[in-house]
Amino acid sequence: MSQFPFHWQLAYRILRDKGDRFSKPIIRLSVFGVSLGMVIMLIAIGITSGYKQVIEDKVVAMGQHIRISHYDRNYSYEQTPITLNDTLLGILNSHPDVAAIQPYATKVGIIKTASQVEGIVLKGVDATFNGSDFVRNMVEGDTLQLNDTVADNHIIISKRLADKLQLKVGDKVRTYFVQDPPRQRSFTLSGIYETGLPEYDTKFALVDLRHVQKLNDWDSSQVSGIEVLASDYNKMDEVGEQLHHQIDINLKAETVKQIYPEIFDWIALFDTNVSVLLIITTCVCMITMMSVFFIIVLGQTRLIGILKTLGMKTKHVVQTFLIVAGRTLFRGLLVGNAIGLGFGWLQQTTHLIKLNPDTYYVNYVPIKFQLWEVILLNLGVFAACMLVLVVPAWIIAKKISPVKAVQFE
Repeated sequence: MSQFPFHWQLAYRILRDKGDRFSKPIIRLSVFGVSLGMVIMLIAIGITSGYKQVIEDKVVAMGQHIRISHYDRNYSYEQTPITLNDTLLGILNSHPDVAAIQPYATKVGIIKTASQVEGIVLKGVDATFNGSDFVRNMVEGDTLQLNDTVADNHIIISKRLADKLQLKVGDKVRTYFVQDPPRQRSFTLSGIYETGLPEYDTKFALVDLRHVQKLNDWDSSQVSGIEVLASDYNKMDEVGEQLHHQIDINLKAETVKQIYPEIFDWIALFDTNVSVLLIITTCVCMITMMSVFFIIVLGQTRLIGILKTLGMKTKHVVQTFLIVAGRTLFRGLLVGNAIGLGFGWLQQTTHLIKLNPDTYYVNYVPIKFQLWEVILLNLGVFAACMLVLVVPAWIIAKKISPVKAVQFE
């Protein structure tokens, strides 16, 4: 260790001193405290990122980031139709941040079985429907087989509706529509899905778009609206605002955040709570490091006096004890990262901790760690804890009198 400066070697010897029965347990306790704080913070940011990813995936699987529909005050599912004309399609297809568009049409109806009756919203989709993403929500059966020639006579309903109506894949599903004249359609149940979003699972059944257009007495160019997928989820609000100003005055563009505000308000509240938790936990780590720092200095007061008597500069005394504190803090962060990331990996792979999907939109605690978040968190905690030690370290080293320090017991 001769190649290192003296104050570095001194810090190493203080840390390695096995005879110091006073400060050693305190150092171990501080390592435990910092580790525990880091585990809490890692799990907090991991769950936040995991929830955001789950909600984003579910939104994409539902088929929309942005919805184009008629600008009226009718908030039911029996909406005024819009026309798929070249002008509207040209605006959407030419936008650089629009990844895909898919028309849809809705019709309110009733599913009736031998013993149960349940209201539904029939949602018609065509061959442009993002079925590859919707597959992740399928719990049984297959998605619709849509093409441009023959209308598919299958239907997909949610697991919640299937359980309530006691339906299984392959069953005939009879639907009824209250209109003049009343109409009835019979479909074959081809698949059962579950998004975990009650706003979707309690209402929607998917069928071929042409069935809904026929029930609504619309031609092939008339639909309830167009669902738009943005190429970047983070640009959804910006793209929605741009499209809203570009399309016809009789149309409106709404983001999924505006359509389902309760979901995203809940996520925003979750973000706020996590931010408060990170601040509080970081403060606890800072207080822990300040406490252990003062204990270490107190235990080495005689050493400080001797070193100053021998001519050691104040800045080198400060650096010595900052190195000791930094090494202790680094150990705590290292252990905390190992435990936190290990637990996150275990939860990701086993889904050990379960949740009620009716409340949390997912049946397990999702965790996703992003490398840049983990690095920034570690750097932020390390920097904050070390910065609060600089001034106390300088004041203590400056104020300690060599004569009194040597006499200190």
